[in-house]
Amino acid sequence: MLALVSGIAGEIPRRKRDLPSVGQPLIPANGDAEKLHIYGLRLEGEQEEQEFANGVPKVVGETLVTIRIFGSGITTDTVISFTDIPQNRGEICDKIKSQEFIVEKVENFTAIISGMLPLGSPFYICAKSMSSGSVNLFYHQGTEVYKQIISYQKTLPLWLQIIVILTCLSFSALFSGLNLGLMSMDRTELKILCNTGTEKEREYARTIQPVRNYGNYLLCSILFSNVLVNSIFTILLDDLTSGTVTVIGATLAIVIFGEISPQAFCSRHGLCVGAKTILITKITMVITYPLSYPISKFLDYMLGEEIGNVYNRERLKELVKVTTGYNDLEKDEVNIIAGALELRKKTVADVMTRIEDVYMLDYNAILDFETVSEIMKSGFSRIPVYEGTRNNIVTMLYIKDLAFVDPDDNTPLKTLCQFYQNPCNFVFEDVTLDIMFKQFKEGHKGHMAFVQRVNNEGEGDPFYEVIGLITLEDVIEELIQAEIMDETDVFTDNRSKRKRLNNRPKLPDFTVFAEKKESQRIHISPQLTLAMFQYLSTTVAPFKPDTISETILRRLLKQDIIHHIKVKSREKARNDPAALIYQQGKSVDYFVLILEGRVEVTVGKENLTFESGPFTYFGCQALGTNIGVVESPTTNVNPQALGSIQSINLDAILRHTFVPDYSVRAVTEVFYLKVKRSLYLAAKRATLLERSQKDPSPSNDQFDDEVEKLLHSLDEDDRSMQSSPILSRKDDDMKSTEQNSPIRNATAPTSPTPVSASPVTNSKFLPQSKTSEPNGQLRNSPNKIEEPVQPSTNNSESHSKLNLDAEIASRLLSKKTNEDNNDELTNLLSTQDRS
Repeated sequence: MLALVSGIAGEIPRRKRDLPSVGQPLIPANGDAEKLHIYGLRLEGEQEEQEFANGVPKVVGETLVTIRIFGSGITTDTVISFTDIPQNRGEICDKIKSQEFIVEKVENFTAIISGMLPLGSPFYICAKSMSSGSVNLFYHQGTEVYKQIISYQKTLPLWLQIIVILTCLSFSALFSGLNLGLMSMDRTELKILCNTGTEKEREYARTIQPVRNYGNYLLCSILFSNVLVNSIFTILLDDLTSGTVTVIGATLAIVIFGEISPQAFCSRHGLCVGAKTILITKITMVITYPLSYPISKFLDYMLGEEIGNVYNRERLKELVKVTTGYNDLEKDEVNIIAGALELRKKTVADVMTRIEDVYMLDYNAILDFETVSEIMKSGFSRIPVYEGTRNNIVTMLYIKDLAFVDPDDNTPLKTLCQFYQNPCNFVFEDVTLDIMFKQFKEGHKGHMAFVQRVNNEGEGDPFYEVIGLITLEDVIEELIQAEIMDETDVFTDNRSKRKRLNNRPKLPDFTVFAEKKESQRIHISPQLTLAMFQYLSTTVAPFKPDTISETILRRLLKQDIIHHIKVKSREKARNDPAALIYQQGKSVDYFVLILEGRVEVTVGKENLTFESGPFTYFGCQALGTNIGVVESPTTNVNPQALGSIQSINLDAILRHTFVPDYSVRAVTEVFYLKVKRSLYLAAKRATLLERSQKDPSPSNDQFDDEVEKLLHSLDEDDRSMQSSPILSRKDDDMKSTEQNSPIRNATAPTSPTPVSASPVTNSKFLPQSKTSEPNGQLRNSPNKIEEPVQPSTNNSESHSKLNLDAEIASRLLSKKTNEDNNDELTNLLSTQDRS
């Protein structure tokens, strides 16, 4: 039995606990004392056993504890109590300090008691049995170490422990958030915020920046403080709960409330949180100074000084690109930033225009009208000049150098270059664009440079070879990452030869005015031809683009329509019939524009005289419809239903005359433009044909041939005309015009009221026959009505008047012989309409 008790007592964890040996005699007292014997005790349940140096267990006083006792004679009637007086075993316990504990779960040699121990010194076990009939007394079980237990009072009360635990958890969250919020903002970012942030951001950044400059010191202080509050939190939590609850509770509380939540918040609002709690951070740095400062100095020595994030070109460019959707930068701004960062990486050879694509001039060229027109058409302001081969660039020609050059002088380009001596700038092909841009900004060598390289291929000495051209525009295009195009550009990129869209404005081609035709007996300068074209197309109503297209007008001006009058003196010119351009009262059918020289104009019956100079025109009424209705011998047809070109053909059939009420006489040497009505109508017909083309193109040979045929239809008749200013219209002229008309029978429209040739003159028209009244009656300007002009008795003047009825009848009879010529224009018009 003693051996079994010894085995049970051996399970109690203790230090130097030795049960009495089997042969050791017990202290006799009475029967109950000898029968009930407690060998020792230990804490039971979730209570953790704590021992002093001598191995006595320790529990919190006045708290519920569970104690397991070991011994013999333990029954359900056994009662346990504790006393603070040491006595020998078997003696009566007369000073009981604790409550009485009734044993539970009695087994062979063990049982459990539960209750609260009072605060005090070490307690000893007192036991008794309630089964005896005598007075039940507690007997002392001895003073051995394994029979003692000590109770103590906690340092902090429960409510204070809870407050401290919550405070530690809050500081744990704060230090964890500051660790991420403050340390994630490097010194460079804080400097940027101090200068470019909002008012609040600037205030926060200035508050944090002095503390953030101590990078490792701040880091060590925050980490030390975080570990400290986490340890306190765990210890206090363990004091309140058991070990399992402490581990699980502390882990969840620290991870959720001390790490995840604060770091997620401070990752986006770390600047604000750091500025608001800067005082706590400074106090923490002071408290942890003895440990944090030495460690931070060691880290500074090992890792080096913290300088913040530094961005190179590639990282900065990529930073701008990846944040495009979140910042307020436009796409063009992003391209400009990227282009500026790439200037140093690109060379002039990457963006230059190859030398074979450069517009250049020969050093031996002549600056005539054609050359100057080509220069103006090119659209360049700086043109390289080469001598011999295109790689031998000798000088530059600026367009402003041509300001005082007259193309009529045919000045050699060599003379102009020798006078101005514009220098050329040569650079090597490996020069970067940032250096090139700096040179262009300084402007000492201009905004254009020639790219050259050392050619050491083949035999012979190496030499410099010009391979391309670079301008300031090329550098700016790389800077803004876009193509710069003006009105003269044909390609969007000179290297890829990608053509520009067709919506670019069409530039005038002045070289066409330098062409000379053999049919022209008198030639004028291209400049004067250009001025004449511009004046007619913009000022004179019958020649404006809505009536005569610019293409047809240019072809019209190439005809033999320039006339020249030589005058020796003003006195001789007054009596010279050859100097007379218009004569008052004499019918004419042509328009006149004075190009050079002076003319004298005599107006009205009062013979008012004044002089006019270049670009004065007369006879616009001679080009219009001035005749009344003529009855056809066949069917009457409404001319309005025939269309525009049919109306023009009808006008060509009729005889039109214009009688000026003024005279125009040359008083100096005069060059003037003379356009006959038949040629003007042919130009109008050609304009309508041109506009009827649904797909006009320069390769349309049939259309070009027809236009040339129309404009040259009266060329031979014009050359055979007399130079006298008094014109007699011939029947052959009208027949040649009628042959080009597809109209067989028509009735002429009613003539509008004739108007004056100038604002200060009056005009009148001759009647064609007596049967044509009242449309054939003479009319003056709306300002004045005069008597009708009687037909002249002169045989020559009578011969010049034509009976329109007879004229139309004779031409209708001769239409069969000219059917092929008439159908040619009709077929062309119908063919173009079908297309």
